[in-house]
Amino acid sequence: MDKILLEKLSNAFGPPGEETEPAKILIAELEGYADEVRTDKMGNVFFTHKGDEEAPLIMLAAHTDEVGVLITDIDDNGFLRFHPWGIVANVLPGQRIVLRGKKGNLYGILGTKPPHVLSAAERKAAIPSDQLFLDIGASTREMAEAKGAYIGMKGVFDVQFKDLGDGFLWGKAFDDRVGCYVMCEVFKWVKDKPYNVVAVGTVQEEVGLRGSKTAAWQVDPDYGLALENTFAMDMPGVAPHKQSAGLHKGPVVTIADRSVITHPKVLGCIQEAAAAEGIPYQYKKIPSGGTDAGSIHLTKAGIPSGVIANPGRYIHGPCGITTEEDIKNTVALVKAFIKRISS
Repeated sequence: MDKILLEKLSNAFGPPGEETEPAKILIAELEGYADEVRTDKMGNVFFTHKGDEEAPLIMLAAHTDEVGVLITDIDDNGFLRFHPWGIVANVLPGQRIVLRGKKGNLYGILGTKPPHVLSAAERKAAIPSDQLFLDIGASTREMAEAKGAYIGMKGVFDVQFKDLGDGFLWGKAFDDRVGCYVMCEVFKWVKDKPYNVVAVGTVQEEVGLRGSKTAAWQVDPDYGLALENTFAMDMPGVAPHKQSAGLHKGPVVTIADRSVITHPKVLGCIQEAAAAEGIPYQYKKIPSGGTDAGSIHLTKAGIPSGVIANPGRYIHGPCGITTEEDIKNTVALVKAFIKRISS
């Protein structure tokens, strides 16, 4: 496994609307394998491999954006207020944030009142995000602006990738930089093979599956497959029947979520491919959340679509954990799907 590539993708700065950095990593990695590389007006980046004329066209989609914050106000004391993108309030207090300011990176902490002055009720409740603030080390609005802060500035969690040993990995933005990694490995494999594949690093998935809408319209594929990193819940306090997925159990196949019901042909092909090649997989037990497949399958007259996801703990939080084993099996299942749906 190429952990250096995953580290680059995980550490890249890419909140919704500012996905240039992860897109550049994809281009550097895949341009030598593609028959065509292009970027559209939205920022989606497309990698095309041309196979046999009679083979179906498959669109792989992995989103390049990550959860983050949008700065909405700078107060007189230099504190920043923000709107969260894809982050729930209970994971925010005390987290470190890196922001892309006018003069380079700014670093801040999501501040709260100290616990000593909180009431009993306040200690038990999650602090609403509109009561939180970012402290970047400024005493006035003018001082914050002099550092390069501005309204509309974007930020992400300030966490660096780490290899935890024994096959465990941690990092920010595994949703969906693990999906981007899987897409890279699959697209490299497809070179010199007879399959027709367009791999797309999509934008703005975390704010409404936006980039995949315009990307799918342009590609107009026969089949669509979203490559994701979905929530694993094999942890204390979660009943077995509520564990949507777990680590070391292989890629996660969606039957249905809030955005898509996987097309029967796509689902059947995934199941058959896994059985034929002995690839372990699991189903997403909880039909919640949404992926780029939700936009792809509704494009034009409709595109049969599905989702293959890598399991990861703590998605949409500051740091996720996954395993090399699961990532390798996710890559293997996507390859097996392409072979089978193309035959």
